[in-house]
Amino acid sequence: MDVVMIEAGWLSILPPLIAITLALISKEVYSSLFLGIFTGMCVYCFFTGGDILQAVTYIFDMIAAKIGENGYMIIFLVLLGSLVVTVSRSGGSDAYGKWVGKRIKKPVSAKLATALLGLLIFVDDGFNCLTVGTVMRPVTDKCKISREKLAYLLDATAAPVCIIAPISSWAVAVASEVEEAGGLNAFIRTIPYNLYAILTIVMVFFVSAANFDFGPMKKAEAERQEGGGAEQKGGDAVKKGTVPDLVLPILTLIICSILGMAYVGGYFEGHSFAEAIGENPTAGLTLGTFAALLVAMVMYLPRKLMSLREFMAGIIDGIQTMISALTILILAWALGGVCREMIGTGPFVSNFVTAVNLSMSLLPAIVFAVAAFLSFSMGTAWGTFGILLPIVSMLCAGEEGAAVLIPALGATLAGSVYGDHCSPISDTTILASTGAQCGHLRHVETQLPYATLVAAVCFAGYLVAGFTRNPWLTVAASVLMLLLAFGGIRCMQKRSRQH
Repeated sequence: MDVVMIEAGWLSILPPLIAITLALISKEVYSSLFLGIFTGMCVYCFFTGGDILQAVTYIFDMIAAKIGENGYMIIFLVLLGSLVVTVSRSGGSDAYGKWVGKRIKKPVSAKLATALLGLLIFVDDGFNCLTVGTVMRPVTDKCKISREKLAYLLDATAAPVCIIAPISSWAVAVASEVEEAGGLNAFIRTIPYNLYAILTIVMVFFVSAANFDFGPMKKAEAERQEGGGAEQKGGDAVKKGTVPDLVLPILTLIICSILGMAYVGGYFEGHSFAEAIGENPTAGLTLGTFAALLVAMVMYLPRKLMSLREFMAGIIDGIQTMISALTILILAWALGGVCREMIGTGPFVSNFVTAVNLSMSLLPAIVFAVAAFLSFSMGTAWGTFGILLPIVSMLCAGEEGAAVLIPALGATLAGSVYGDHCSPISDTTILASTGAQCGHLRHVETQLPYATLVAAVCFAGYLVAGFTRNPWLTVAASVLMLLLAFGGIRCMQKRSRQH
């Protein structure tokens, strides 16, 4: 697009404002983002003398430009979706479940094994929920763990691990949104500030190892131990897959993605590893995902786990699973492009923040709360950080804001995941219920106190982050506050039993 950025004043904040407002009202992110883009183009044409037809033309010019700029990202996501579907259809998940079931006999071991497997399958949250649920459901049923607890373990290790794993669909999506702040390198720097993900993982292992529950979850676990609750039903057809059919493609993805990023970035030509990894990470991830697909094909086809027709059908079905995420990303890229490149939203917001003298030290906590509310309302972490990351980058455009940019970006991601984690209309929440074969609203009800406790600690942690701007001090203080909260809940439980 051959356009010149204008200064639209307060009208420059209309596109993101309209996108957020419509998303909250309609609970539908696609049309909200599109109307935000359309509003931005209308503002641009109003100042430059264009008409409605030109505004519509600019929309598709911007979308086409952003697709071209992020071509590798799109290829990576569709290949990842294909890998997820083909691996899940191989039968390897069932084989792994049987292998694990022979070795795990106690409830604590079953819960810890579920959490560990959830951390290992970090490439995609949907794949995580369905695969881990399929593998561990027979094991947790045998150990009399409630389906509600299984659903929580799935949900609490899906998005939280994906949002802090550099090799995942989430990482690349975030990196594409913060390209001006450093792309994948910026994402990696946000990891210590992604308090919700870190504290949720801490909480999962604590409640599992200590056999500690509270709220509706405690009641669900008690009912299951007394003999109620769900039992594993039936027997699906025996699959021919083996444990390596699940493990080897995922190991190939991880190893070849790292090697691919190093190769594309020139590591083997003398560049440093850090420089190479950050040069063009999506190209390296694309190579790694393609290699994993090839390994899966070589493993599955000769042994007739799948025919060539079935394998290709899995690839097409996998592409279809990514259409929703890609649509959100493309529209978010276009909205950010309108705001940054055409109507001057960034300079206006930065000047406004300077004028009102907002303490930048409070920004991470405020951003966390806003992102949590928006994500809960829309039911999508991707849609939330797609809208908010460009705005947060603009808020931190000044010299003072640059010091809290990374904490604020981390807070945006953390709030997005918390809202998505709790929302009954979130895809991940629904998939966790499906993977555990648990009643959906029961999952939401039993999970909400756990997630909200972590979120309350996160809010306090982001106040620490804003004032200290030290990631390790922030994490240490937040973990300490969470452990103190656990102690307080246990004391209350003991007192209630005594009375």
